[in-house]
Amino acid sequence: MPTAFLADPVSKLHDTGPGHPESPARFDAALQGLGNLKLTDAGARSATDDELALCHSRPYIALARHDVEIGRATLSTGDTDLSPSSFKVALRAAGTCLAAIDLVMEKKARNAFCIVRPPGHHASAARGMGFCLFNNIAIAARYAQARFGVERVAIADWDVHHGNGTQDIFYADPSVFFFSTHQSPWYPGTGSADETGEGRAKGQTLNAPFPSGAGREQILAAFRDRWMPRMDEFRPDLVMISAGFDSRLGDPLGQFRLSDADFTELTTLVMEVADKHAAGRVVSVLEGGYNLDGLTRAVHAHANALSRI
Repeated sequence: MPTAFLADPVSKLHDTGPGHPESPARFDAALQGLGNLKLTDAGARSATDDELALCHSRPYIALARHDVEIGRATLSTGDTDLSPSSFKVALRAAGTCLAAIDLVMEKKARNAFCIVRPPGHHASAARGMGFCLFNNIAIAARYAQARFGVERVAIADWDVHHGNGTQDIFYADPSVFFFSTHQSPWYPGTGSADETGEGRAKGQTLNAPFPSGAGREQILAAFRDRWMPRMDEFRPDLVMISAGFDSRLGDPLGQFRLSDADFTELTTLVMEVADKHAAGRVVSVLEGGYNLDGLTRAVHAHANALSRI
């Protein structure tokens, strides 16, 4: 089976304004990173309100829609800039990830990578923030469980910023294991090592915060020595990646030092877990990455690793 690559050009209609790091140009930069790899024709797909509500509260969904409809420049719950098409684009971003789940779970693709914007991992059930409206990867995880009966989902987040929204959504859910490597102290100020889940999900959150300047030695070791053994205990049926490439050397919003070769190796480690426990099922979702040339190069490494090239 091939690797599915999904990218909806409508994402460029989310206009964050001049000089904003999360710009429409990120879509073109990421798409360029695919090189000779072809996009999968899965058709345009918008998430429905019911699908958003797998993770987000109905009042928040209504609030986000209203904020865009009345022409607010910024989401009222946090630091996410808006334009007239932002709500439509956010629905399509989430829908693209749901289409990827369909392809992988229906065995039409071995794994998948979704080039989407706005990113999602800072959005919690009732709050968008950090450039995010809806939590694309969390919605997709819950959708996989609801539609395909997936029992256990592992989410690995290597963005330089902690995925606080994803953590919050699943903090008391033992069916989802959330793992994050991230810079600390750094935005959004969450993700300490003692945040491990609550109730029946105690131990199902694993945070690996590192200081400025961390790179291959620290982050790959966290994946290999801390996360992978936990996956032998958790045994996920589906593995997902919050693929933030702002952890790459030279990103303007991060101070980590990962190289393109490191992203190849990180991807390979995740695929090893998926091959062992989840019949190879991996769905990767673009999060951050704000140096455009760096984003192109990192996506190229990640996409080729997913395709085993």
